[in-house]
Amino acid sequence: MHSIRARLVLWYAVALGATMFAFAVAVYLVQRSQNVAELDARARLEADFIVGLLAVNEKEPGGVVVTDRQTGRLTLAPRVESLLEVIPDYVIVVGAQREALYLSSDARALPYGALVKLLDRAVAHDTADVEFGRADLGPPVGVIRYYVRPIGGAGPKVKWVLSGASIAGLVLGPQRLLSVMLAIAPFILVASTIIGYLLVGRTLQPVESIVDEVEAITDGRSLHRRLAEPRTGDELARLSATLNAMLARLERSFSTLRRFTADASHELKTPLTVLRSGVERAITHPATPPVVLEVLEETLVEVNRMTEMVDSLLMLARADEGRAPLHLEQLDLREILAEVAETANILGEQAGVAVDVSIPAAPMVLAADHSRIRQLFMNLITNAIKYTPKGGNVWIEASETGGQITVTVRDTGIGIAPGDLPLIFDRFWRADAARSRTGERPGAGLGLAICKWIAEAHGGSIEAQSRPGRGTTFTVKLPVEVEAATQPEEVPLSS
Repeated sequence: MHSIRARLVLWYAVALGATMFAFAVAVYLVQRSQNVAELDARARLEADFIVGLLAVNEKEPGGVVVTDRQTGRLTLAPRVESLLEVIPDYVIVVGAQREALYLSSDARALPYGALVKLLDRAVAHDTADVEFGRADLGPPVGVIRYYVRPIGGAGPKVKWVLSGASIAGLVLGPQRLLSVMLAIAPFILVASTIIGYLLVGRTLQPVESIVDEVEAITDGRSLHRRLAEPRTGDELARLSATLNAMLARLERSFSTLRRFTADASHELKTPLTVLRSGVERAITHPATPPVVLEVLEETLVEVNRMTEMVDSLLMLARADEGRAPLHLEQLDLREILAEVAETANILGEQAGVAVDVSIPAAPMVLAADHSRIRQLFMNLITNAIKYTPKGGNVWIEASETGGQITVTVRDTGIGIAPGDLPLIFDRFWRADAARSRTGERPGAGLGLAICKWIAEAHGGSIEAQSRPGRGTTFTVKLPVEVEAATQPEEVPLSS
């Protein structure tokens, strides 16, 4: 669930499922309540009908209550019972002595315990009581809703009437509705999730376009580009406008910084050249004392280092502005590597480091700038020898596979810490142990930044792998196609 689309669809499905469940429960409760209300109304209507019927028949000869000749108990007259038999559900007519004068067919079919419980509900009321109630008669009847009211106008022997009906049939409808809704809920959820996924994808499509555009712009070579601003006036339009304003500010800042770097580097070249010339004349002057000569030699070393750094800065600044074009030509990389290997052997001999070069016999032809490619590998070789202790080894290996030339520079030097490895191609960055420009391994921290620019300007790449105390491996990959290096001005640089 790492994408907004997935999270939105998940929450959409959860919200829809919760809404459907709440809707189903609400429908069930409302329908059940209405059914119970209708059942109560029917029970009351039946009881009122019985009271009216008994009052009318009380005026007939013989009244409504007679004595059963077989049992000697009071009961309703046969003509009245025949009229009451048409009334469905559970009906009980109770006499003044709390005896049952009449039981409907449904009441007579009840188990003895359920009948006694229902009869107790019927006789447990005063003459003034009018009450709705419910009674659980157990299986197979279950819960019934009943209505009890006193009987007036039917003589002193008749006191109450109870009319009731089971709620099983009424509750079955809402339960069936709830079951059906729960059964079709998964299909509705699946269909809604698919539709939601498509809709969310369509809604987030402008966001994905903005992300793609920003990724293309923030690679360091396209700050002049801007996002297309929707005319909808919504949040995405505001976001695009804000990002465009930020990109404009960044472009101005980068342009100012690049111009400053280029101008400063250019302006520093002349005084440094004059300073170096003056120091060199002073060193060669026969009257210069030995003590001063030593100071002048150290000064010349620093002037040369500063001149080299200024030249590197000027080159990178021009590359940033797209004013450092490559002079491409078809060349055999083996010749450049042979030149680099010759210089590396001299440097390695001075540092006590063995240099081993492995170059294939077959030509490795590519379109490249001779001086830049040579500078790339000289920087890598110089670093490898500089950071390899005396008695160590440096290897240079080259190969060509699949239209790509791979050159590896490997050493047994001090290595690079894992936390420092992602930063080695940044400008002016140096590991803590070698930051000082006057230390054991002086430098400006621009060599690897230049290597990265040269490799990417030729359409290639450079990577580094290292372990502290076990050496470092730099891998340069260059394509052999001419088209790969036709636009060096768009090459991203580490900042």
